[in-house]
Amino acid sequence: MKTNHILAVVFILLSLSAITSCSGSGKEPAQALSPPTESQTETAQVRVIHASPDSPTVNVLADGEVLGFLVGVDYQQASENFTFQSGSAYEFALQTITTDGAVDAISTNLTTQANFSYDIVAVGSISSNTLEFLTLSNLDSELAQGYVRARMLHAAEDLGMVDIYITAVNEDIESAQTNATLSYKDSSGEIEVAGGEYQIRLTPAGSLEVLFDSGPIILPADSEFVVLVTQNVTTGDAPVSLVISDGNNSSVVLDKDTPASIRIVHGVSDAPAVDMIANNSVEIVDDVSFLSVTEYVEIAVANNQTEYLIDVASAANNATVVINDATINLDAGQHYTAIANNQLSNIDLDLAVDNVRRVATNAKIRLFHAASTTGDVDIYITPDGNIADVEPGITDIPYLTDELAQTGYILLEEGDYIISVTPANSKDILVESNLFSAQNNRIYTVFVVNGETVDSAINLILADDF
Repeated sequence: MKTNHILAVVFILLSLSAITSCSGSGKEPAQALSPPTESQTETAQVRVIHASPDSPTVNVLADGEVLGFLVGVDYQQASENFTFQSGSAYEFALQTITTDGAVDAISTNLTTQANFSYDIVAVGSISSNTLEFLTLSNLDSELAQGYVRARMLHAAEDLGMVDIYITAVNEDIESAQTNATLSYKDSSGEIEVAGGEYQIRLTPAGSLEVLFDSGPIILPADSEFVVLVTQNVTTGDAPVSLVISDGNNSSVVLDKDTPASIRIVHGVSDAPAVDMIANNSVEIVDDVSFLSVTEYVEIAVANNQTEYLIDVASAANNATVVINDATINLDAGQHYTAIANNQLSNIDLDLAVDNVRRVATNAKIRLFHAASTTGDVDIYITPDGNIADVEPGITDIPYLTDELAQTGYILLEEGDYIISVTPANSKDILVESNLFSAQNNRIYTVFVVNGETVDSAINLILADDF
């Protein structure tokens, strides 16, 4: 599949592998210092964390150059620790990735001190004009053998003051002491516990109502962490999730009861209305007709991942099964779209992972080719549907039976658009959408599916924020 620019829109694919991405700026990235010489031994450590839930992916700069390979860093990702010479002043800056390219957003100046560790954290919201850097500093000191040291930061803007408990697994918090009480932008002092298995819980300050429960979590001995309380942008009722970084790697810890979420798209023209059934007993969605998209339905997940056997059966008579025991693995916190496509005699069920996090700077759009009666297609997104003198935005998208071809999420400027689909290398329009108004902080998903009969024109199914 080839991707080109179109006149009306600049497409920038969102990176899902932010920290390992490479810079496309043409400049040499700013690297961590080489091991110090005998005449230069005093250094400081700096880590940068993206904790702004409605900001797009970002680039991180130090003194105007990309720091390490921090290009396309996504929400809830933390960098490794970078080594800087102490006693020097540095400017750290954040660029947001938009359809206008890399846009300068915020910056901060830091004069490093020897034997200090710094965390520079992007918090707040672009929508509410509260995006800013917080800088945390900590004097390095020796950690007692067998212990774990953690510092916690409240980075969830919409969450009030909370009590934080780090306890033995299943210990009653009614008799436990809080490890920290934090308001937004507050950070704790150093919290030290023996390495081992713990449970981290958050409650409103002065209350025992549990807002977040990590379940059992291993804190390895002889480790140091920063733990951020961040806004949850996945599934479930927990308002927050934790970002934990040891200076080399980072991970997101979800509430222990976080489910998966799934919806179904019916794109099989000669199939009846259907029900989706899990493990031959649990009805997930019912009576889904051709060209329909269901709402997301939450499904319990054990130990972060659960395997389900999925049946798609006739809604009128579940004994008539059109897809039998399709195996899918669902991860906690993930949204999925199950797309029924092809013809009834050769029906496919494709599972796509969805990214439902909206960004304040642009709209996001994703398109799937799920029309088995049509070959490779080109897709145009234009203000008026006039494609005569316009190059397609996405070209040569095939229909695939093993895994549906898709564009991935593409950033789109606010404005009015028409989506036109043509055969590859042709201006003959197979199908087009009505005029729609794309808005920032919205997601748009398009499924190209078969027509009502083999000889009918193909259809567009428009989902999410259309």
